[in-house]
Amino acid sequence: MTDTVLSVRNLRIEFPVRRGTLVAVRDVSFDIAAGEVLGVVGESGAGKSLTGAAIIRLLEPPGRIGGGEVRLKGERIDTLSDDAMRRIRGKRIGMVFQDPLTSLNPLYQIGDQLIETITTHLNLSHAQARRRALELLSDVGIPAPELRIDNYPHQFSGGMRQRVVLALALAAGPELIIADEPTTALDVSVQAQIVALLKRLGRENQVAVMLITHDMGVIAETADRVAVMYAGRIVEIGPVREVIKAPLHPYTKGLMGSIPSLEAERERLVQIPGSMPRIVAIPQGCAFHPRCPVAFAPCAAVRPELIRRERSEVACWLYDKQHAVIEAAR
Repeated sequence: MTDTVLSVRNLRIEFPVRRGTLVAVRDVSFDIAAGEVLGVVGESGAGKSLTGAAIIRLLEPPGRIGGGEVRLKGERIDTLSDDAMRRIRGKRIGMVFQDPLTSLNPLYQIGDQLIETITTHLNLSHAQARRRALELLSDVGIPAPELRIDNYPHQFSGGMRQRVVLALALAAGPELIIADEPTTALDVSVQAQIVALLKRLGRENQVAVMLITHDMGVIAETADRVAVMYAGRIVEIGPVREVIKAPLHPYTKGLMGSIPSLEAERERLVQIPGSMPRIVAIPQGCAFHPRCPVAFAPCAAVRPELIRRERSEVACWLYDKQHAVIEAAR
């Protein structure tokens, strides 16, 4: 796509340990276009947050990018120096974390924090930066911004703090926003407001958004496309309506079946047996096969790659049985 903002190809994230190297994320590839929201969903430990952290080079040591490439508007950023990457963070890439208190300094007024971010990345005077800060607070729905701009973070509710964090992420006019579980710490009514706000701001500013969450309801309301991750790999990716209404991968089907519905009558919700494998014990072949109700011969031995199925892609031997038999016979 000509309007592709973020392009990730074969991303690999490693953790060196005394006995070797653990691979936490393996061969992850996706694109996000301007104005598009890509939802990344999966259980805890699937590698969602690690992928987001790797893109902005904020992996906790000893974690490191072990392979692949990350491009922002065609420019490769995974090989940039630390100084060059610092200039990109905040300016071209904005970040929204789960807990807004981790992003806001409790000792400084929110206006000072916004103005500092704006003047760091944009060539504006203090007065101009303050005017932009007021505009941003208004855009994200802070009432009476000219009064609230001089408040401290503790004077805001959780939902209002998250709106301030969104304003910070948008302060320098970024091309990409990575939102890591931005609604988890909020109540349901506030979640809906933040989700609608994130989607609207992305569209209006033509910002690509990578939305990381475990909540399929948030994905359904916000995302244009969804990538389902399991044990460090993408197992299904496609338009959000198709993935939700007609999931292909058995894991995605399990996720969809575990969500209560007001439309369909169900005696019991679907339960996926077992749990996500630990990074030190990821099974050979398809990592989901020990929990999969339809696993067959090649699943335990050969890892499936993503294959195209109409507008989606899925990594499952059910959709390429002929190739599965050949691979299993080798």
